[in-house]
Amino acid sequence: MERMKQLQECRDDEEASQEEMATRFEREKTESMLVVTAEDEECVPSRDISRHFEDPSYGYKDFSRRGEHVPTFRVQDYSWEDHGFSLVNRLYPDVGQMLDEKFQMAYNLTYNTMATHKDVDTSMLRRAIWNYIHCMFGIRYDDYDYGEINQLLDRSFKIYIKTMVCSPEKTTKRMYESFWRQFQHSEKVHVNLLLMEARMQAELLYALRAITRYMT
Repeated sequence: MERMKQLQECRDDEEASQEEMATRFEREKTESMLVVTAEDEECVPSRDISRHFEDPSYGYKDFSRRGEHVPTFRVQDYSWEDHGFSLVNRLYPDVGQMLDEKFQMAYNLTYNTMATHKDVDTSMLRRAIWNYIHCMFGIRYDDYDYGEINQLLDRSFKIYIKTMVCSPEKTTKRMYESFWRQFQHSEKVHVNLLLMEARMQAELLYALRAITRYMT
């Protein structure tokens, strides 16, 4: 809460240049690739999901390997609101509206609490989580200062995020209980919903952009 207050004051006092914001995004994108997912700490036989895949080697891979340059996906060029939403509705009537409502519900859901504190504006934290996940997939918002992510999300939480988003089968009850210990279960469940919906939107953006390019 203190960091959010300080960041808000910094926003009011001084705004970073576009060049600096681009540099901070590239730095965060590179660092996100260095964050490793947690290894299985509990052996749960029922967690074998290989039977669901035709290709047993199927799994998440970083969108960019170290040393390789992958063009940044700029939301200003292709966004869910301005492009993806209308394309989905064009291909599958009403589905775009349903997806949009689902994204908005997960993104805006808040009890205005943080642990035992009430009447807290959590929008800055929610946006940092959402944009960090998109950053992991190489998606950049030109109007967002990615320097805020390192101020609000510590490394252990980033590891949980990457595990949950990229290798959910490795997520354990112990991991769930170890992050944000003082927070209520309802708040932590909301975080998980936020993670999954941000990932889904990131995946849709790439798929829908490819369809748009094919159609044009």
